[in-house]
Amino acid sequence: MLYRLMKYVLIGPLLRLLWPTKVSGTEHIPATGGVILASNHLAVADSFFMPVRVRRMVTFPAKLEYFTEPGIKGRLKKAFFSGVGQIPIDRSSGSAAQAALDTVIRLLNEGNCVGIYPEGTRSPDGRLYKGKTGVARIALKTGAPVIPVAMIGTDKVNPIGSKMWWPRRLEIRFGAPLDFSRYEGLAGDRFVERSITDEIMYTLMELSGQEYVDIYAAKAKELAAAEAAGVRPAVPAQADARAADRVPESKAG
Repeated sequence: MLYRLMKYVLIGPLLRLLWPTKVSGTEHIPATGGVILASNHLAVADSFFMPVRVRRMVTFPAKLEYFTEPGIKGRLKKAFFSGVGQIPIDRSSGSAAQAALDTVIRLLNEGNCVGIYPEGTRSPDGRLYKGKTGVARIALKTGAPVIPVAMIGTDKVNPIGSKMWWPRRLEIRFGAPLDFSRYEGLAGDRFVERSITDEIMYTLMELSGQEYVDIYAAKAKELAAAEAAGVRPAVPAQADARAADRVPESKAG
């Protein structure tokens, strides 16, 4: 399988050699069965460094654009992401969001290890942003344990806007599983889903040491872009905002 070739022969050994990484808590990851690795998201590099340190194959939902780029480069990119076990998700509408949720739920019910970024996109400034409730709904629907994961230093390796990866020492912390069995049967209750998501984000804040910001990272990026352009950002419709809150988190964005 291409995933194993990349992890153990082509990419993994290089990442281990050039980026010394302190890893703790891997004993919290069950050897079998569906499990959610809920991580903060500092850089595209997160999706490379974290799976290398996990014995199991980690599947990330990846944004659809990685699979639809035209030309030779697009075909190579699609082949790469498909080969290493990533799945495309379409975040353009409410129905697309539900389809993406259903795909992740199916993978977990089949016993897979799935990586999710509750923030929904990379942090624009290294701080931890409000989580989207899709991760909570998935956890409730599947009963899969949620393992919080703190990536530390990857934003210095692969800064936003940079095509270079710089040598830095990294740290990855896997926390103890979070148990949400007390909410069994309450999937779809938005207050319960928000409570679970906030608990996950609070745990990530403690595990990573990041400052927490109570707005979505995507909104923070939008506000920053609007301020730079000297315009006032548009306010999304309420229905669209609720749909976006449930979209499974992309691999990078």
